[in-house]
Amino acid sequence: MTATFPDHFYWGGAVAANQLEGAYLDDGKLPSIQDVMPKGIMAPPTKEPTPDNLKLVGIDFYHRFEEDLDLFAEMGFTMFRFSVAWSRIFPNGDEETPNEAGLVFYDRLIDACLARGMEPMITISHYETPLHLARTYDGWVDRRMIGFYERYARVLFERYGDRVKYWLTFNEINAVLHEPLLAGGIWTSKDQLTPQDLYQAIHHELVASASVTRMAHQINPDLQVGCMIIAIPAYPLTPDPADVWKAKSTERESLAFADIHCRGAYPGYLLRHLREIGVTLEISDEDRDTLTHTVDFVSFSYYMSVCATTDPGVEKGEGNIMGGVPNPTLPSSEWGWQIDPTGLRIILNDFWDRWGKPLFIVENGLGARDELVEVDGNLTVVDDYRIDYLRSHLTAAREAVADGVDLRGYTWWGPIDVVSASTAQLSKRYGFVYVDRNDDGTGTLERHRKKSFGAYRDIIASNGADLG
Repeated sequence: MTATFPDHFYWGGAVAANQLEGAYLDDGKLPSIQDVMPKGIMAPPTKEPTPDNLKLVGIDFYHRFEEDLDLFAEMGFTMFRFSVAWSRIFPNGDEETPNEAGLVFYDRLIDACLARGMEPMITISHYETPLHLARTYDGWVDRRMIGFYERYARVLFERYGDRVKYWLTFNEINAVLHEPLLAGGIWTSKDQLTPQDLYQAIHHELVASASVTRMAHQINPDLQVGCMIIAIPAYPLTPDPADVWKAKSTERESLAFADIHCRGAYPGYLLRHLREIGVTLEISDEDRDTLTHTVDFVSFSYYMSVCATTDPGVEKGEGNIMGGVPNPTLPSSEWGWQIDPTGLRIILNDFWDRWGKPLFIVENGLGARDELVEVDGNLTVVDDYRIDYLRSHLTAAREAVADGVDLRGYTWWGPIDVVSASTAQLSKRYGFVYVDRNDDGTGTLERHRKKSFGAYRDIIASNGADLG
């Protein structure tokens, strides 16, 4: 019997404010860390925003979101995951009162989603800490960030909680281990940041996440709050038990974050690691109590798997911020990410077995260099490679559902071309919709449906039964 997705499964796409909105100073917004990261995570930040930063304009979603939501509705989306730009609501991040113009924009966006039958899923903090908080407080290294974040989250819950049920506290929170500025707003450079400060910052984020989870449930018990992590299965490169243990240890680096989100306390293996690297966290009794307020579901991004080995002579992979070495049995994308649909089934089963909480795949996609061509009088992209990726990963997800995994939804990253977070390029395209903008900033910003647009539309219409 063919496996099927459950009824009322959520289908959609996912984006981040800093990668598509543009309008970086409109209506009272002030810069975020993204506005001084013109080269993504591949280069140190600049002192001020520079014209070559594609994110300052993005794809002008801020002014064109109605048009883009129409395209998503045409594909049949029932969920749209987006983030709120923190510095639109609190421009500096530490103000007492929010910026009303910023709140109004998201009122309009949420209402437009609902009018098109799309359930909003909002990421509260998606790699866009207000620049003032990064520079003044060193981001999440400072405990005062918890209060700033709580104030921000309360405003969102009270303003939008009557219309938005699903919330994510931090995007890919485990990325802070490798990219502390991107995921933690930490202005101290990576080579100068001590393990003590890094893990204290992580602790502050975890406490803040649990605190606003409790807050959301107090404000409206119907709200559902999830964590969001990068999911990367790590396979032993060889059957050597040392490689098997290395793979397990590699995975635990990431799983520790969701273990705390789901179980409400630090796992023993992480406490051992902290002792061994000489880190003594400042954890109050109030912190420990706050951490017990666990998430309602687990969401994650899945793009690749890696291998792990103790052999120092094996070269690391390119393009993966979480480390690991390439798997010799798998193909790679143009950016060196290993394409592994079966890894998605493995992750889904592992997460369900580990936490027993509902799961959402909130990012999955293929970045590629697309060529715009004319077919039957229309400009399009013949992206069979993206369709193959989509179908193979959804087939793996469908098998996981048949395995008994409680999977609630799938949102492709990103349904429309956006500026890449890792490289700040527009030539690294993920969308089902092509946006006419180039790495040098030229282009008309016109939207064109790719071949994959129709393929995803048909998949959604069949609730995942039509996977080719």
